[in-house]
Amino acid sequence: MVSTQSDMHILTKQQKIAQKSRQSPQLAWTCLAHHIDLVWLEAAWRRTRKDGAAGVDGITAQEYERQLTENLTALLNRFKSGSYRAPPVRRVHIPKEGTKKTRPIGIPTLEDKILQRAVQMVLEPIYEQDFLDCSYGFRPKRSAHQALEALWRGLMRMGGGWVVDLDIQSFFDSVDKARMREFLDKRVRDGVLRRTLGKWMKAGVIEAGQYSRPEHGVPQGGVISPLLSNLYLHEMLDLWFEHEVKPRLRGSAFMVRFADDAVLVFKQEADARRVLEVLPKRFGRFGLTLHPDKTRLVDFRIPPKRDKAGTQGERSFDVLGFTHYWGRSRKGRWVVQRKTAKSRFGRAVRRIAQWCRANRHQPVAVQCKALRQKLKGHYAYYGISGNAKALSRFRSEAQRQWRKWLARRSHAGRMNWETFQRLSQRYPLPPVRVVHSLHVT
Repeated sequence: MVSTQSDMHILTKQQKIAQKSRQSPQLAWTCLAHHIDLVWLEAAWRRTRKDGAAGVDGITAQEYERQLTENLTALLNRFKSGSYRAPPVRRVHIPKEGTKKTRPIGIPTLEDKILQRAVQMVLEPIYEQDFLDCSYGFRPKRSAHQALEALWRGLMRMGGGWVVDLDIQSFFDSVDKARMREFLDKRVRDGVLRRTLGKWMKAGVIEAGQYSRPEHGVPQGGVISPLLSNLYLHEMLDLWFEHEVKPRLRGSAFMVRFADDAVLVFKQEADARRVLEVLPKRFGRFGLTLHPDKTRLVDFRIPPKRDKAGTQGERSFDVLGFTHYWGRSRKGRWVVQRKTAKSRFGRAVRRIAQWCRANRHQPVAVQCKALRQKLKGHYAYYGISGNAKALSRFRSEAQRQWRKWLARRSHAGRMNWETFQRLSQRYPLPPVRVVHSLHVT
C-alpha cells in the first residue's frame, strides 16, 4: 500500500514536469533536484534490478537492504550536498558469438544504479516531450516490435525504395562529452543534477585491475546511459534528418531508430546517395564513426513483375534481428516479409545446444520445463507474421539438440528418433506461436 501511494505521488510529479516541458519547449529547468527525496529514492530502489553483478565495491542488493533506510538517507545527503563521488565502472568483456571479438560491458555499483535511476526518473518526463516519433529504443511504452511495425508500414506505404542501414562503431565509447554538455544545457541547468551527471561522465573504468579515465564516451551499462545516448542521437541525427535533410529531398523519406541502430528509407536513389555521402561528415562532427563495411545502401524496391520468387539476397537487409525482404502474399501481392536473421538464428541454436550439453544429466522433466521457457522466450520476440517457417526450424533444431545430448548421458544408451518421439509426447515442447501479428493479404 505504501509503495502504491509513493508511486502515485511520483507519477503526479512526473506528469507536472512533463506538462510544463510540453507547454514550454524552450524551457531550461534550473530547479529539479528537490523532487528527489527519500520517497523518490525508495521508488528508485524498487525499480533497480537486484540480481545484477556487483560493482567495484562488491556490495550486493541483499547487503544493502539490511539497512536500506539508513543507506538511502546517506546517499540522498551526499547527492544534495555535492559530496557524492561517482565510483568507477567495473568493465568486463563478453565474447561475441561466432567471432573472436568481445563486447565491453560496464557494471556500476548498486548505489550508483539507484541514484542513476532516480535522476533518470526526473529527466525522462522532460525529454519524452522532445524526442521524435522515429525513436523507439529504451523509451517508456515503446519497443523493438513497434519499431519493426513502423518500418514495415513505412516501406509498404512507400512501395519500397532505397534503404541506408547505419552501423555506428563503438557508440558509447565515442560520445563527445563537450557536445553532450551542450545538449544538456538546452533543457537541464539544475546545478545539483548537472554536477552529478558530470561526475558520471568523468568516472573512470576499472578493467583487469587497471584504472583509466577515457576522454570520450558515456557510462555504458549504467541506468542513465540509454537516456543520454538517446539525447545525443536525437540532437545530432533525428532533428538533423527531420528539419534539415527531409526538406531538401526530391522524394519522400523516413527514418526508424532503435537506440544506436537506425534505418533511413528514401523513395529516390539520388536522395539516398546524397545523404549517404554526407553522413560520415555529419557523424564525424560529433565524434562518431560509421562502420565502413556494415553501413550500406540497399536497393529495396519492389522486384520487377517477371521476378516471381523475389531477389532476397540482393534486396534484403537486417535490422533488430530480422531479415527484411520482398515476397508474395497469399493473394499474390508483393509485401515486405521478415524472417529471423541468419546470425541470430545460429546464435539461438548454439545457446540451446550449450544448455542441453551442460544440463543433460538433469531429470528429463526439469530439462523440458527449462526448454519450454526458452522456446516461449524465442517465440515472444521472433514470433511475428510471416516468420512461422523460421520458428518451426528453430523448434526442430531445439528438439534435435535435446535428443543429441540426451543420447550422450552415460545411462541412456542409444536413443533413436523413435524412442525420442515417445519421450517428447510425454514431455512436449511448445508449438510454434505467432505473438505479434500483422494482417497481410
